[in-house]
Amino acid sequence: MITGASGGLGAALASHYAAPGRSLLLWGRDHDRLERVAAACRAAGATVVVRRLDLSDIAAAVAAVEADDAAAAIGVALLVAGAGDVRAPGDIVEDAAQIAHLGLVNFVAPSSMAAALARRMVQRRTGTIVLVGSAAAFHALPFAAGYAGSKAGLLRFADALRLSVIDRGVRVTVVSPGFIDTAAGRKSPGPRPFLLQPADAAARIARAAERGRAHSIFPWPFAVLRWIDRLLPAMARDRLLRALTPPQD
Repeated sequence: MITGASGGLGAALASHYAAPGRSLLLWGRDHDRLERVAAACRAAGATVVVRRLDLSDIAAAVAAVEADDAAAAIGVALLVAGAGDVRAPGDIVEDAAQIAHLGLVNFVAPSSMAAALARRMVQRRTGTIVLVGSAAAFHALPFAAGYAGSKAGLLRFADALRLSVIDRGVRVTVVSPGFIDTAAGRKSPGPRPFLLQPADAAARIARAAERGRAHSIFPWPFAVLRWIDRLLPAMARDRLLRALTPPQD
């Protein structure tokens, strides 16, 4: 199962997994792009089922994933769908509605779906859940507080869920990539160092899932930046983050 399959990273993951004898359940919002991704996966020999759904409707998303799992047990779930955004030009603080949307799509929806799947996988004593976070979760980004905060919540939830099911045959992996060359990723202001292509990021995510990694951070410089953020004195860290913040106008 792959959510966000109509987006750049989700489509790359679908392509990575598409092969003869493999069954894919692809979720996405954009009907036309989702159908194109599904067609490409079928051409590669995979059996494909699609579902079009907006994850901001949490109750519908949870009901749908439970129904899909009941119809055919999901062995690997990659919860990729998310939203990225920054504060509007001229704003000091992000719009409240934007914060609410990012919290729903980046944290509440994938966490709720992961919990619903984990309960069912525990009963079968097998399954893998992969939650796609972001290296932004490691930093208090003044220009993207909603995005960084929602991904930080997802990271902590994933770790807690992993500990809950680790002895029940279910594996939970969270990945924290840096910049990926997708339409959503291009919204990020300023330079995007160590930019990854979606196919490369998809291969890294699949490898982390296969190895049962608890947390995979890539490319490696973002792991180093995480430690720098932790080790810097608070005043120095704050000064650095404020210096990196794009101007308000």
